Amino acid sequence: MEEGEGNNQSSPVEFLLLGLSDVPELQVPLFLLSLLIYVLIMVGNILLVVLVRLDWHLHTPMYFFLGHFSSVEICYTSTLLPRLLASFLTGDRAISAPGCMTQFFFFGCFAGTECYLLATMSYDRCLAICHPLHYARLMSRRVCLQLVAGAWLAGFLMSAIVTGQFSKLHFCGPNAIDHFFCDFAPLLELACSDTRLLRLVTLLICFLDVVFPFVFTLASYICIIAAILRIPTPVGRQKAFSTCSSHLTVVTVFYGTLIVVYMLPRTASLRQLNKVLSFFYTVLTPLVNPLLYSLRNREVKGALGNALRKAVTCIKSCC
Repeated sequence: MEEGEGNNQSSPVEFLLLGLSDVPELQVPLFLLSLLIYVLIMVGNILLVVLVRLDWHLHTPMYFFLGHFSSVEICYTSTLLPRLLASFLTGDRAISAPGCMTQFFFFGCFAGTECYLLATMSYDRCLAICHPLHYARLMSRRVCLQLVAGAWLAGFLMSAIVTGQFSKLHFCGPNAIDHFFCDFAPLLELACSDTRLLRLVTLLICFLDVVFPFVFTLASYICIIAAILRIPTPVGRQKAFSTCSSHLTVVTVFYGTLIVVYMLPRTASLRQLNKVLSFFYTVLTPLVNPLLYSLRNREVKGALGNALRKAVTCIKSCC
């Protein structure tokens, strides 16, 4: 990237992330809130990954996908929040152009992977409820590995394509990004070269990376709901719905906030609201995910109880 097309040689561009707020009195409360949220996200999701890995009761396709989903949440959050925490703590909001592109790439990569993993998890629940007799054959270990690998690969490739196009743009005007991370729309506003190709590529990528997984997830839940309604007993319907209620809540939170953030026009009067909603969008799903699966899932609570009992027994034996 260059500062201007008239420069004879390339020189690094430094962007300035304006953050959530420029009110000095709010910096400490925002830092403490963000730190608390980050710690909760990391502890909750790491705990889920460890439980899924160690407890044999959770060695099923549903929890295999959940473990990978929690891993994505850990990476996804760590792409954004540490940089935000550092800016609150030091007051330094500058980020280099390579650093900004790197953050943009990994944010897009993990967000895209998350969309495909949510679709994969909905497909898994659809097979479990609609085709229970063939579930073990249809969702074999090999199929699970292929679906997860496909989700990671899709997220990586889609983000690499968009980031590659973005890195070709020239940024020769103001360098202040009116956001707390390097997101697509705020960065695009600073570009002074032709962005038509990038917008076209991004539109296609958004369809493949967001719209298609969302429609697939929606179709899966339509099949799930139709199958649940055909169950004759209320107890059977409740049991079937309980197996996918946590995932449905995560899907609603993730896509609900995503749609609101990116459908909201970036007018001057709505920019602060957009940043606040983006903050909830980037931290709400990673925070809600472990809470839902730990508080509403009997098997995860059982695994957590077993792990705590083993830890207490180990401590007592050591003492």
